[in-house]
Amino acid sequence: MSYEVTATRRRPQAFEALAGQEFVAETLKNAIQSQKIAHAYLFSGPRGCGKTSTARILAKALNCANGPTATPCGKCQQCLEITKGASTDVIEIDGASNTSVNDVRQIKDEVLFPPQSSRYKIYIIDEVHMLSTSAFNALLKTIEEPPPYCIFIFATTELQKVPATIKSRCQQFNFRLVPIERVKQLLAEAAAEINIQADDEALYWVARESTGSVRDAYTLFDQVAAFSGDHITYDKIRDKLGLVGVDRLNAIFEDAAQNKTQDALLKIDEFLQNGVSIEQFIVNCTDYLRSLLLIRAGITKEALLGQSRERYSGVVLQAWNPIQLERALSILLQLYRDIRYSLSPRYELELAFSRLSWLSQYVSPSEVKKAIDEAKNLLMQGSHSTPAQNAPQMQQIQQNRTIVTQTAQNSQNPQNAPQSANPYLNRVITQMPGSEQAQSAPNSAPRNIFAPPPQNPAPQAGAPAQSAPPQANPFAPSAPSAPQFATSVPPDMGTMTEDFAPPDPTPTSATLSDQPASTSSFSYGGAVPPQQTAALPQNQSDSDFRSLAIKELSMRDPMLASSLYQTGAWVKTGNTVTTQVSSSFLKMQLDSHAKNISQFLSELYNEPLQFEVTLKQITTTPVEQTAPVQVKLLCDVFKGQIVGHSKKTEQEIAAENAQRASEQSAHPSETNDETDDTEEE
Repeated sequence: MSYEVTATRRRPQAFEALAGQEFVAETLKNAIQSQKIAHAYLFSGPRGCGKTSTARILAKALNCANGPTATPCGKCQQCLEITKGASTDVIEIDGASNTSVNDVRQIKDEVLFPPQSSRYKIYIIDEVHMLSTSAFNALLKTIEEPPPYCIFIFATTELQKVPATIKSRCQQFNFRLVPIERVKQLLAEAAAEINIQADDEALYWVARESTGSVRDAYTLFDQVAAFSGDHITYDKIRDKLGLVGVDRLNAIFEDAAQNKTQDALLKIDEFLQNGVSIEQFIVNCTDYLRSLLLIRAGITKEALLGQSRERYSGVVLQAWNPIQLERALSILLQLYRDIRYSLSPRYELELAFSRLSWLSQYVSPSEVKKAIDEAKNLLMQGSHSTPAQNAPQMQQIQQNRTIVTQTAQNSQNPQNAPQSANPYLNRVITQMPGSEQAQSAPNSAPRNIFAPPPQNPAPQAGAPAQSAPPQANPFAPSAPSAPQFATSVPPDMGTMTEDFAPPDPTPTSATLSDQPASTSSFSYGGAVPPQQTAALPQNQSDSDFRSLAIKELSMRDPMLASSLYQTGAWVKTGNTVTTQVSSSFLKMQLDSHAKNISQFLSELYNEPLQFEVTLKQITTTPVEQTAPVQVKLLCDVFKGQIVGHSKKTEQEIAAENAQRASEQSAHPSETNDETDDTEEE
């Protein structure tokens, strides 16, 4: 007996034997049993999924001696002739070879004659989409009103090329690709029939290569069985077909994940020297990365991976995250498209793996956005609290403001002055004009509650010496050694974040009109009247004023306030407030907002002020002290470096700036000359 290929030997002979086409089989069986047989059928679907086999089974079911029946016997003369393709009443026509209108006219002439020995005359036209437009038009009338004994069965792999006029005259059945598990089972049955032992890993590889086509799977199985002998293994398939196995792919991708470019390129050279084609190598690498991506997604189904989960490298899975795996897969897919027009496909392959070697440093746009959002949140921390947290403080501030306003309005009647639960506020109220304590000392000047406590005067002649030391002002802010973000305040007033509020834009009657114009002032939490303010000392830094100004600005523009937090000490010289920054980017940012900052300080300080920023030279030495976790995270994401400040303290820098400013004021002529020279240039 001559050799018969597996695809022909295992061709289905009954509806039950159709693999993966249960819907089509059940529909045709029910139609035959209920005697509802159509005059034209259109079978469409991928190659090798059973379209022609289903057409032959349908022909046997209709012409069987026991039929029409859904289960043809396969033993009668009609069934045997149809199986062998020798039936005169079942005509199979290749649409790719008979495309002209003359071939269709011949069919129209033959349809007029009834079948010779069968119940129906059946025409099976394979690849019907290859017919010409004239042939389709000539066939329209015949398939619309054929004789009662004539049935047409069309099969095609490209349904979109079939005219709509043909589709509307046929019952359409869409065939599907067979699942990988089912193909693997069919291959195992075929191996058992010929007494060949086959490993599951090898059968899975054959099933995956067939992409759901049973005929392709049987054809590849015959090829593998020819060189494998009595035992089919994956190692034999890999060696004979020039594949790159999972173990070799693990080795080369581990080198790429660990940034070992030299080792990876040497392994590529070894594979190519062993006869592996570049196209096949790229295909294997693409399948490997796809499997890794599925594993990272939590998929361990062996039919999808092609191998067991344990065969894949844990080093690569740990080194690359899903975004980096997607990037690697896109690089190889693009590589396969590029090698067609490349000067040297090998150069393209080596370049791709060189890029994969630094893939661990790849940062996707989504990760950059996430890092920027985290940096924004880090900068915004402490600038302002949530509305829910600010509600009690704002309520207390508004209550204190109301008390101060009512006190100013009732200055002529001190008995009606309200009392606050805050003793510090009561102390301020008692010192306002019109209060009882203020009236007791009419010739005394208004007291500055923010100024340092006055020193005891020298004892007059004849007066007893005072043994008691002077009491320190508990409300005067202490001079810090470095710029601070909060001002020391009495315990009963809470922190600066709690009691600081923007100044009330509505002027009250408590504003003194006789206050000197040269006295600068700023609002403190709405609890202190405008006239009870402190003047910023000339030619020295004032960290308290800096902190108050930044806190006030944080309620209007938090991002600008966060930039001002990074400035050094503020020095006021005349009508100019100067400061230094260590970043050129920060200087450029503050220079662009200098006009707004100057306007804000002028309103806050009640005199025209100019805000200037200069760049400070720093030594970029690594910070030895431990940085916060958020800062380390930002440096890791943006590949940055933490640098230290200058060895000089901010107080020393401020003192130098003040000395330089005093020298300029002492020699105004030289400064003017330099200015004139600059203008002339």
